[in-house]
Amino acid sequence: MASTENQKDWRFKLHEIIYESNTRAGKAFDVGLLIAIFTSIIVVMLDSVQSIHGRYGHIFKYLEWVYTILFTIEYTLRLISIKKPWKYVFSPLGIIDLIALIPSYLSIFFIGAQSLLVFRALRLLRVFRIFKLSRFLTEINFLTVALKGSLRKISIFLLTVLSLTVILGSVMYLVERRENGFSNIPESIYWAIVTITTVGYGDISPVTPTGKFVASIVMLIGYAIIAVPTGILTHDLAIAARQKKELPESCPTCGREGHDGDASFCKFCGSALL
Repeated sequence: MASTENQKDWRFKLHEIIYESNTRAGKAFDVGLLIAIFTSIIVVMLDSVQSIHGRYGHIFKYLEWVYTILFTIEYTLRLISIKKPWKYVFSPLGIIDLIALIPSYLSIFFIGAQSLLVFRALRLLRVFRIFKLSRFLTEINFLTVALKGSLRKISIFLLTVLSLTVILGSVMYLVERRENGFSNIPESIYWAIVTITTVGYGDISPVTPTGKFVASIVMLIGYAIIAVPTGILTHDLAIAARQKKELPESCPTCGREGHDGDASFCKFCGSALL
């Protein structure tokens, strides 16, 4: 019985250090992790410079494996410190952590795979949790809820824009024809997309007066279209802002965050919150 309680106490302390930042040890661990992530990214970037690689490449390779081993240990400890490790493996942060580890081991079999280590930059997102910036965490949640709520409306909007670009591209193909650069309908649709998004590469442009008139209409439509998804997202963001705030603590079972302020149980795995 005593050994079981000691094991629970050990896992609880490990969870507090790795997943939480309420204690000095927890914050020190997370700040140290951020520094390691940041410096490992610098190593990868410097190693991609040919002149620097030729002089210090062997040192960078050694450092890269040091970081890989450290991050592997950290990832393993994260799995050990929670009751349901697979929940963390398939969580957004868990997937990011795994993606950050894979390139080093792939480089053993595939040359050049280590360049994918720049994905470690995604792990810097932990800074929001480390310093307990609950205001920013809440805003991120608002944005997530708003995106989910507006996904259907934005999808319909994008389908409408796609249909519009096909029509406008076809019209420009009929007006300008091949001799003016609109050699086929796909090329004309490409021009319509570039114009309606106000990018304007200029590799294809209308020459005839009719074509210029149509292009002017497309440009004006483009400015009007830009405001639509912004309005949709802003509306759903305002709705999300009226919802309850979240707890900054993570679940001791699955390691997930984002619980309601009055929650007693994890909404992802159902376990009791501390």
